[in-house]
Amino acid sequence: MRIRRALVVVESPAKVKTIQKYLDKGFVVKASLGHVKDLPSNRLGVDVERDFAPQYVALRAKSKALQELKRAAAGAEALYVATDPDREGEAIGWHVAQELALPADKVYRVLFNEITEKAIKAAFKRPGRIDLRKVDAQQARRVLDRLVGYKLSPLLWAKVQRGLSAGRVQSVAVRLVCERERGISEFVPQEYWTLDARLAGGEAPPFAAALRAKDGEKVALAREADVQAVIRELDGLAFTVSAVTTGERKRNPAPPFITSTLQQEAARKLRFSAQKTMLVAQQLYEGVELDAEGPVGLITYMRTDSPRVAAEAQAEAREYIAGRFGAEHLPERSPTYRARRSAQEAHEAIRPTSALRLPQALAGSLTRDQLALYRLIWERFLASQMRPALYDTVSVDVAAGPYLFRAQGSTLRFPGFMAVYVEAEEEPRAEGGEEQAGLPPLAIGQRLALLGLEPKQHFTQPPPRYTEASLVKELEEQGIGRPSTYATILSTIQQRGYVNRERGGVLVPSELGQVVTGLLVANFPDVLEVAFTAQMEESLDQVEEGDRPWVETIRTFYEPFAKDLKRAQREMTDLKEGRPTDEICPRCGAPLLERWGRYGRFLACSTFPKCTFTQDVGDNGQAVEPTGEVCDRCGKPMVVKEGRYGRFLACQGYPRCRNTKPIPVGVACPEQGCDGALTERRSRRGKVYYACSNYPRCTFILWQRPFPEPCPKCGAPFLVERSSRGRRTLACSLRGCDYRRDADESA
Repeated sequence: MRIRRALVVVESPAKVKTIQKYLDKGFVVKASLGHVKDLPSNRLGVDVERDFAPQYVALRAKSKALQELKRAAAGAEALYVATDPDREGEAIGWHVAQELALPADKVYRVLFNEITEKAIKAAFKRPGRIDLRKVDAQQARRVLDRLVGYKLSPLLWAKVQRGLSAGRVQSVAVRLVCERERGISEFVPQEYWTLDARLAGGEAPPFAAALRAKDGEKVALAREADVQAVIRELDGLAFTVSAVTTGERKRNPAPPFITSTLQQEAARKLRFSAQKTMLVAQQLYEGVELDAEGPVGLITYMRTDSPRVAAEAQAEAREYIAGRFGAEHLPERSPTYRARRSAQEAHEAIRPTSALRLPQALAGSLTRDQLALYRLIWERFLASQMRPALYDTVSVDVAAGPYLFRAQGSTLRFPGFMAVYVEAEEEPRAEGGEEQAGLPPLAIGQRLALLGLEPKQHFTQPPPRYTEASLVKELEEQGIGRPSTYATILSTIQQRGYVNRERGGVLVPSELGQVVTGLLVANFPDVLEVAFTAQMEESLDQVEEGDRPWVETIRTFYEPFAKDLKRAQREMTDLKEGRPTDEICPRCGAPLLERWGRYGRFLACSTFPKCTFTQDVGDNGQAVEPTGEVCDRCGKPMVVKEGRYGRFLACQGYPRCRNTKPIPVGVACPEQGCDGALTERRSRRGKVYYACSNYPRCTFILWQRPFPEPCPKCGAPFLVERSSRGRRTLACSLRGCDYRRDADESA
């Protein structure tokens, strides 16, 4: 029977106009604005005693949208659920269908990975039904997260401070950041040395060869003395080419984007946060107004963990590549890329809906951010369909007595996919790296001229701090969270104050994050265990696949969790009561306790409220000593604090008094007529500099640290500290005066 009038429900209003233009007039497209029902905000909303039954309520904020949907459904013969093609979209459609109360046989599910005319019409020709297995998987995740959040958060309010929160996945993400920070703080650098020989053959250019072995054994240079011993032994020895090996290296293109890799690459190349990346990608997916075509969806669905590409899209890409770059850039057959085991293969990778829609042609229709992200997606997809790049490689062994030096070089012979795109973290190395851009023609037995020996001191480096990009990669590799959750996880842990995003984009745990994580790890080892969380994600996948009942999944988690919760309520350290310290109150002589408040740790008198003395606690757990500076607002001591842009002075009376000021260095501003003093500052890029306290009225700036001592040679008001090759010196601040002495010498 032909349907004369049907209601189509999507999530976002931005999709309505785009989809409506592709459907017959009998279809009316409306937006639900996301979820219309959810667990209540003022109570647990999960009946633990009755198989964890969720108690959904209609969202008050969506009442207007829901009423509009009901009016539109009143005369409809059928409902087509066209929400996003994932668990969340399935659950939204299920709730909408419940609220609209149409007969089950009149409710259809349409799925599409891109909002294009072809995809929309194909989906409506073959509608299906709401997948209750996906609904169960989403419901299980929602119930799990509610149980953790509503049970753990009140515990933290009681033991630490009110307003804190915990989450099943977010707390594990914070743990990863905290453990990385601990690894950095505990890291002990190890010294080592390398030795390069600068050599020249018969033709230019000169090249560097690194010391590799002695008498066939690998050389380890732990100290400078080891290097100097080798240099002495090399004195007078001839350097001769002992082997030349040529070959070919193939470099394959990266797969088209999935959610995690898009977030990582957008962070590296565009400096986008994960949240911004998903926001802009959503706009490109839902539809952008193009002058000639009206609203058009420009990319496929952006929440996916599958690198699969439709055959039609591959064919279109091959057509463009052949015409633009030549047939030699096309592989014999379109490449396929392997997804991880838990990926939803029904989804596609993130790609342009048409490879023929070039980024430069859209410049007038997109915002700067939209164009930048679209270009990234378009280039990555085109590159993924091209041939590998080919390098000619050469490795040269150079013998000097018992010692072996080796030089390696490569030359790009065929760019392949690199004609379009190169991953940000894999940019070609500059000359001087381990592999050189090219080596001169060399032959076995050829005598080489030694231009010099270059010993270099190195120290092993601690593990790097996470960035948003590397944390997303770690979460994905550990199986924590899913594509739709990464951006939310990252934004939540920063909004809660557990993790700070500092200069250079690195993620650093706050003291609050470290304290809360320590308490949770000690009292809820399973919930905060990375492997356990990954196993729960696999269980949710099994629910979606129909291999595991969702109630069983919840019960397996909740029973040990409930036992841990009861024990933690009795045994978890209560930071509100305070920890004993060895400090004595300077006012009344009573012991001081370490307490935790809204603004972090502090020392307080144990006789409070009789004695109200408090004092800040530094990062090392010790009381912060006054600086000698006094707050000009309330008269309390000023203490040194560390902020986003470096150190500064803050009133000890914080938060009652929020006075702050830069750290003075004891040197008056040298500008004529200025009564200011030089203060320590830090630029947005993290570099320390010194500026006048009267800024912006006085703009004097100095990049070397000023030293409060007049020049004994010319009388300049101060010296400046300089450093070169590990040696610190004090020099005159005036140009033209050559006074200089070691920094550790007396004046």
